[in-house]
Amino acid sequence: MQVGIFAKTFPGETPLSVLSAARGAGYDAVQYNMACSGLGALPASVADSEAAAIRAASEQTGVAIAAVSATYNMIHPDDGVRAAGRAAFAAIAGAAQAMGTDVVTVCTGSRDAQDQWRHHPDNSTAQAWSDFLAEMGLLLEIADRHDILVGVEPELANVASSAVRARSMLDDLDHPRLAVVLDPANLFETAAEFRGGAVIDEAIDLLSDRIVLAHAKDRAGDGRVVTLGQGLVDVPRFVARLRASGFDGALVTHGLTPEDAPAVARALRSILGDGCR
Repeated sequence: MQVGIFAKTFPGETPLSVLSAARGAGYDAVQYNMACSGLGALPASVADSEAAAIRAASEQTGVAIAAVSATYNMIHPDDGVRAAGRAAFAAIAGAAQAMGTDVVTVCTGSRDAQDQWRHHPDNSTAQAWSDFLAEMGLLLEIADRHDILVGVEPELANVASSAVRARSMLDDLDHPRLAVVLDPANLFETAAEFRGGAVIDEAIDLLSDRIVLAHAKDRAGDGRVVTLGQGLVDVPRFVARLRASGFDGALVTHGLTPEDAPAVARALRSILGDGCR
């Protein structure tokens, strides 16, 4: 596995400055965000020169582009907002291979019109699920055109709120370009929901055939996101379960400050041991 981090953990609006900071902090890979190129997270277009600059920075620093984010609210109640997000996804997907990656990541969205990370009671309705599948179908058409994978991250506040819902997505759409980004800290908010780690084991059992990227952050029993090692997630066990399932991709941390990044990199490298690359 590679030790990775969200690129936008580090300040900067040029790929070389951001990837140099990631390398200096001890990371082998990043999940890139177009904001790190000064374009905002969801640009309407990505010029060839901008994609080439990301690849050049990756080659110069030795930091791999494990994936690039194109997250937007896939079930926003306004069709126009969805269409704008989809257009940005298409722009990023069209440039992904030139950047050096074939994985474009998304989250599944919420009916909350102001905050895609906030739960809304309508997320659990049949209509929301139908709208999500329809939207994802459009993204998969884009993925086919550009030869990329769509990495979908399940999380509690979104329409794909659990590993079970993510498995339903995979089965309902049955598409080879559909993959999963697994963040164990997004599968629970309380110690009761964590169930002693059973929620993570169940997620790997359900999704192991489609995990393309894994996240490494932590969550306290009261719901707060905390620095790795300060919450409930047993990262060594998570890594061992991922390895046993055949996963050998990037383990990407986030939810931390640039100042904390070197220590977290060392901790992850220690956990990965001889399997670190």
